[in-house]
Amino acid sequence: MRIHLTSVFVDDQEKALRFYTDVLGFVKKHDVPVGADRWITVVSPDAPDGTELLLEPNGHPAVKPYTTALFKDGIPATSFAVDDVYAEFARLRGLGVRFTQEPAEMGPVTTAVLDDTCGNLIQIMHTGS
Repeated sequence: MRIHLTSVFVDDQEKALRFYTDVLGFVKKHDVPVGADRWITVVSPDAPDGTELLLEPNGHPAVKPYTTALFKDGIPATSFAVDDVYAEFARLRGLGVRFTQEPAEMGPVTTAVLDDTCGNLIQIMHTGS
């Protein structure tokens, strides 16, 4: 068994697609109209056949209270692995990304948390030195 697809709820699919591709560096894999919304997935450019991230619309009534509570409490919706949190923090901050947590070393793990502009906090992390 392996993870094929995971998702983040977003308040604006088009804005999310731009952020996740133009800023974070993911690559669009699918963009299919589904009624008023779209089935949009992105993947890592290093693993185009790997795990897909669905930029899922937040229209279900249960989503808004859930995502708002996570955001308010500073809890990331998901976590992405990077080679170097400090370098990625500098790159993204240079692009105007707002961080709610600057790089922090927690034992063997270094993390930072950013605002994806679409209703979520996203953690970036790397292990080792």
